[in-house]
Amino acid sequence: MRERAHTAVPAAVAQLSVKDVTKSYGTRTVLDQVSFTVRPGERAAVIGENGSGKSTLLRLLAAAEPPDTGEITVSFPGGTGHLAQTLDLDPGHTVQDAVDLALADLRDMERRLRTAEEGLADASPAALDAYGELLTAYEERGGYEADARVDAALHGLGLAGTTRDRALGSLSGGEQSRLALACVLAAAPELLLLDEPTNHLDAPAVHWLEEHLRGHRGTVVAVTHDRGFLERIATTILEVDRDTRTVHRYGDGWPGYRAAKAAARRRAEQEHADWRAEVGRGEELLGAAAKRLATTGKDPRQGFGKHRRSHEAKLGGQVRAVRERLAHLRRNPVAAPPEPLRFTAALPAADDRDQDAARSGDPDAAAPLAELDGVAVGDRLRLDGLLAVAPGERLLVTGANGAGKTTLLRVLAGDLEPDAGTVRRPARIGYLAQELPARSTRLPLLAAFAAGRPGPPEEHAGPLLALGLFREEDLHVPVAALSAGQQRRLQIANLVTRPADLLVLDEPTNHIALDLVEDLEAALAAYPGAVVAVSHDRGFRRRFPGEHLELHAGRRH
Repeated sequence: MRERAHTAVPAAVAQLSVKDVTKSYGTRTVLDQVSFTVRPGERAAVIGENGSGKSTLLRLLAAAEPPDTGEITVSFPGGTGHLAQTLDLDPGHTVQDAVDLALADLRDMERRLRTAEEGLADASPAALDAYGELLTAYEERGGYEADARVDAALHGLGLAGTTRDRALGSLSGGEQSRLALACVLAAAPELLLLDEPTNHLDAPAVHWLEEHLRGHRGTVVAVTHDRGFLERIATTILEVDRDTRTVHRYGDGWPGYRAAKAAARRRAEQEHADWRAEVGRGEELLGAAAKRLATTGKDPRQGFGKHRRSHEAKLGGQVRAVRERLAHLRRNPVAAPPEPLRFTAALPAADDRDQDAARSGDPDAAAPLAELDGVAVGDRLRLDGLLAVAPGERLLVTGANGAGKTTLLRVLAGDLEPDAGTVRRPARIGYLAQELPARSTRLPLLAAFAAGRPGPPEEHAGPLLALGLFREEDLHVPVAALSAGQQRRLQIANLVTRPADLLVLDEPTNHIALDLVEDLEAALAAYPGAVVAVSHDRGFRRRFPGEHLELHAGRRH
């Protein structure tokens, strides 16, 4: 039975609440009995791994889709603006058409004002009052400044030279996304619903957007994976948990979220420690009781008769109580929290000195671990001279889109052979590709993880589950049926459980939840081998130690 999705409340009340909402697609439940509120004036960031239901949640709030059950109340007198991930207009439309669509409410108010003004001379008191209310609403929405806001947003988001008569089909995907964002912001609605607003933005545009949203007088709900954006903008975190299909709310922004996660881990560690301690005490009591019973049966000084039988009965009752308690504890174990992720590298002992020398900054002290000399791949990549990676080195590859970053990493990892030049690589390389496989295997998750490892798949269930990346019920799900985030977790599980002397990571933070991103960064910081990475993640780049290699126009720069 489908229940009413959105309810009406008095127009003067700003309100956003979700109560017992469930949403499914076919047999797959995305959100299950979700409830939360966002208070007026909050800037809420919606986080979670790819496929968890973040965009679905935003569409529900925007009334673009109905929930299966539950109630959603969204009421903002100043209107609602929804930024989807794509611009919903035909390529033949113009930039001006997109602007007019975004400002449709203001354009309608403007037309009604013009119509009312034509009859003001003969207007009744009631009509004059209605005109005054409409004019006040138009001014409060900033109707007179709307087109100026459009120009300011286009300029701030890097589209200053875009003319209003330009066809949408002539814009790149990134330009269309920035135009859609500019239009939503220019409409100045009280509630902003934004899906990945920092995608396709360069650093100056991201800074402009952050400043704009910090100055927004209304409410913001934004889906994002950008930690820099979270740190500067979010006052509240809404985490969509794909495993439980629910939403958890955290106050105090990103710092509050991290503190809550750390506290939850400490509680889990303590609860596991308490469980183990109670099991240990029970086992000790059983052992001691068994000894006492054995002694009672052998020592004649204990006497005979009624006193002895009473003593044995009392001791036997205590033993039964302890056994029952132990049985209950073992039937209901408290699992230990996952161990921190750890990458391993089995470097030869002789390399230890080379690694230390490499980290000291002396380029001549360590023999290279990998070398690319004069490598070229079509018109996608050309390295002039030698690129060497020393043991233990950290190298971040940067450059504009199309500069050849992914091509370089594929060559280094052995996933692509160059057209020219020579490549020397270590035998053990851990490679994380930017994109997930286009055609995922139909093997179950556990079988895919165990592939190439000794022994039957069942022997590898414990080590995989110990990573905390999957639940036991996930082990028999075909890889092709996993979400993008789960497939990425499988790739990470393979990386951290196979020793490698060199990690080649292309956008390692893509698709995964932000708490896992931080676990991954901590694991990389402790890893003794070499790392070559590409990332657009501002937080990852800011924290990444070591050298930077910039690629420009297909060449090493």
